[in-house]
Amino acid sequence: MDEIRKSGKTIDEAVAAALAELQAEKDEVTITVIEEGSKGFLGMFGGKDAVVLVKKNFNPEKAAENFLREVFLSMGLIIKIETKMQDKHLLVDLTGDDMGILIGKRGQTLDALQYLVNLVVNKNSASYISVMLDTENYRQRRKETLETLAFNLAKKVKHTRKNVVLEPMNPYERRIIHSALQNDRYVTTFSEGEEPFRNVVIALKGKNGQPRDSRKMERGERHERHERMERLEKAEA
Repeated sequence: MDEIRKSGKTIDEAVAAALAELQAEKDEVTITVIEEGSKGFLGMFGGKDAVVLVKKNFNPEKAAENFLREVFLSMGLIIKIETKMQDKHLLVDLTGDDMGILIGKRGQTLDALQYLVNLVVNKNSASYISVMLDTENYRQRRKETLETLAFNLAKKVKHTRKNVVLEPMNPYERRIIHSALQNDRYVTTFSEGEEPFRNVVIALKGKNGQPRDSRKMERGERHERHERMERLEKAEA
């Protein structure tokens, strides 16, 4: 329950009743007075109760924490949840035993859980809030692994002069690859395919800075579409 309408002999009494039922503090809600109430004649006859509408203010941190607690409870896991808002970014750090279960193969379970929390948080948010779930510094470790992979594969492309197609990755991981090689003088990157099987391709640069000798260049429409999507991905990096 996020809002409730309550009445009382006074506004304060009505508000107190609403806060008790919502299990909220006064600074966590918005109060709208619908009827101020009156004592009536001689304070005895014809009096009217005060009526208020009390609505919980949306708190993305609490929304994320409450959802995750329900998920972990159903899984029988005891997990410590720490949240931190940075502008429009919500960072959630999870701590507990055997966190490999939550990470999953190449972070797939953690990514799926992050996706669900994003949906929950943005359901009632006035503006979009990006959510990042992490545990045991997995995101940073994965970022370093992908950057090393990008540099090594870029060397391979320069040596063999053949494109390298990476395995399908989520948008966050593709941006890491793009960002790692964006200033390389000899190779460029682009993405191809459809979600969830979209992957990054590392290719030699041509004279115009575009991929050289790539299948992506065979059809103009496909090339332009990929370029538009690529600009969006790199702009978000």
